[in-house]
Amino acid sequence: MTTTQSTEVPTKAALPPATSPALRVQSAVIKYGFIFVTVTLFAYFALSEPSFRDSATLLDTLRYVSVAAILGLGVTLTMAVGGIDMSVGAVAGLGVTVAAKTMVSYNQVGLVAILAVIAAGALAGLLNALLIVVLKIPDMLATLGTMFVIQGTKLVLVDGQSITPGMTQADGSTAPGKFTEGFLRIDRGTVLGVPVSVLIFGALTVVAWVFLARTRWGRVLYAIGANPEASRLAGIRVGAYRALAYVLSGVLASIGGLILASRIGQGDVSAGTSQLLEAVAVALVGTSVLGRGRPNVWGTALGAVLIGIITTGLTIKGLPYYTQDVVEGAVLILALIFSFTLSKRRTA
Repeated sequence: MTTTQSTEVPTKAALPPATSPALRVQSAVIKYGFIFVTVTLFAYFALSEPSFRDSATLLDTLRYVSVAAILGLGVTLTMAVGGIDMSVGAVAGLGVTVAAKTMVSYNQVGLVAILAVIAAGALAGLLNALLIVVLKIPDMLATLGTMFVIQGTKLVLVDGQSITPGMTQADGSTAPGKFTEGFLRIDRGTVLGVPVSVLIFGALTVVAWVFLARTRWGRVLYAIGANPEASRLAGIRVGAYRALAYVLSGVLASIGGLILASRIGQGDVSAGTSQLLEAVAVALVGTSVLGRGRPNVWGTALGAVLIGIITTGLTIKGLPYYTQDVVEGAVLILALIFSFTLSKRRTA
């Protein structure tokens, strides 16, 4: 008795179903929804508030978000390896204190202050790497601990006082130095009408994108974030790359601190406190851009721009400052819905 193999052509019902209109709409919402939200809000404020359309207002908006955006780039790097850096705000605040201490208390030039601040940021990143990679403390807990240590250290360095030119120091002497003009140009200066801080933000965004998307190191960071054990079995030095991500995050946070110090013009002990939430928010918002569902540099930059549009637009409309937190929180929740809820339904 012989058997014959069926050669029937699969019926229409057996063929993979064509993508339904509903699924196509859902896919478009996931991929372009957040860009649409950004463009819509920009158009709304631009049409309803003539002053919002001024080039000076737009540049001020980018200048305002530059610090949070740069800190967000650091958070994005740590998210790429499956972690998160909760110490970036404290590191930026430490940068403000170190810059002020170097120039005002020790009467050094701006370049020395810049090098000191970046070194402090790199050391903070190394501390995070030590706790996470060597001592195996979970990323969030380790960086939260670092955040409190840095905030306390910053206060100890200045005896709990903000540093201002001409202030009376702990030993009774008068502070001999001041913020140099060159240093103040980091945030207050312009090049062809564009604030220097905006140019720094743009340059660092491009560099971070090239690093993450166009180099082997960046691809390895993403691989570690996706599956650290498989990366280890593939011969990747997982610990070294995770440490690199946290050191780079510390350096980026210190650059944000330089801009903040130049903006304030004094060593404010409370500087950087509010930057953490915005930095984490823009990095999380960035995961929803183009439906990628993973940390990405251009998404972080767009998230920062969106936060700036909301803050500037609501301010021009005269809404109380405390309403801005509500709106920013709602935007973050919306981004998380795009990134997790809708995307999971699409792949279910």
